[in-house]
Amino acid sequence: MSLNTFGHLFRFTTWGESHGPALGATVDGCPPGVPLDEGALQHWLDKRRPGQNKNTTQRQEADAVRILSGVYEGQTTGTPIQLMIENTDQRSRDYGDIARTFRPGHADITYHLKYGHRDPRGGGRSSARETAARVAAGGVARAALAALVPGLEVKGYMVAMGEMQLDRARFDWDAIDGNDFWLPDASAAPEWEAYLQALRKNHDSVGAVIEVVARGVPAGLGAPVYGKLDTDLASAMMSINAVKGVEIGEGMAAATLTGSANADEIFMGETGPEFASNHAGGILGGISTGQEVVVRFAVKPTSSILTPRRSITMGGDPIEVVTKGRHDPCVGIRAVPVGEAMMACVLLDHLLLHRGQVGDGPRGTIG
Repeated sequence: MSLNTFGHLFRFTTWGESHGPALGATVDGCPPGVPLDEGALQHWLDKRRPGQNKNTTQRQEADAVRILSGVYEGQTTGTPIQLMIENTDQRSRDYGDIARTFRPGHADITYHLKYGHRDPRGGGRSSARETAARVAAGGVARAALAALVPGLEVKGYMVAMGEMQLDRARFDWDAIDGNDFWLPDASAAPEWEAYLQALRKNHDSVGAVIEVVARGVPAGLGAPVYGKLDTDLASAMMSINAVKGVEIGEGMAAATLTGSANADEIFMGETGPEFASNHAGGILGGISTGQEVVVRFAVKPTSSILTPRRSITMGGDPIEVVTKGRHDPCVGIRAVPVGEAMMACVLLDHLLLHRGQVGDGPRGTIG
């Protein structure tokens, strides 16, 4: 299996399976001299860690990350950084009954058709467990961004879950970390929880929409045509397990707007150009404007459910499938820190590409 590496100058390769002894990431291209230790990475992994509340899977994993190379005396050396996370709470027996059955909504059938051999335990390489390695790599990217662009902040949150929709009139940035749903409206969290638990008791699951915002992004990141910042952001988010759609700025809603409504008017401020709105999501022509970079992605409902679904066996025989085990009723909840990690990785990658081509900061001046 090839194509397990993401990025250009800042690159990471993830490895491992859901029920193997460990998984992790090899990070290459991180600048030297960046302060980094396991505690800094663990902070982000703890946001994604399973089993923290009743609204996520009850699989208990510490997700304790180890740095095996690339860091000396608390600073990156510029050499590859090897990160490892041990799996400690696998229950492979839960998958014994479906080893020769294709689960509807899963990658079982496509992996079989492509490779002729697959690891059925928890989905193997296709499991969302792989995203723990991404979050670890994203922690490295965040550390480098903090050193190179102080004040840059990446934050993700849920804006929809099935029938539940965020009331943007009640948006509270400070409420995001205070509830199980990363919801920017603390008052709505109990209703979202009741809705999700009702689905869970009914042996069902639900999808979600996550929004990730980056504040303090310098202008000039990205390049025209094939090196667009939004191209790589879309690729990064779409590569996350269970993601079925990505939007930048207004996204699909831009098709309903007129040109006069969609174009973000520009004014000269005290420190440079300012925009009256941000329909573009902080990116024009593939290059960052200096505004907030805004990305949304849609996550499908968890395919592992106790409700019987019709399928076939490897022999082609019809069968009803019930997927046992411990699964998220909404994978969107734990996808929030994954989206944050991928945003951080893309921004650092493009920052390094920008510095390599034109140096620090935008070349053009105004006024």
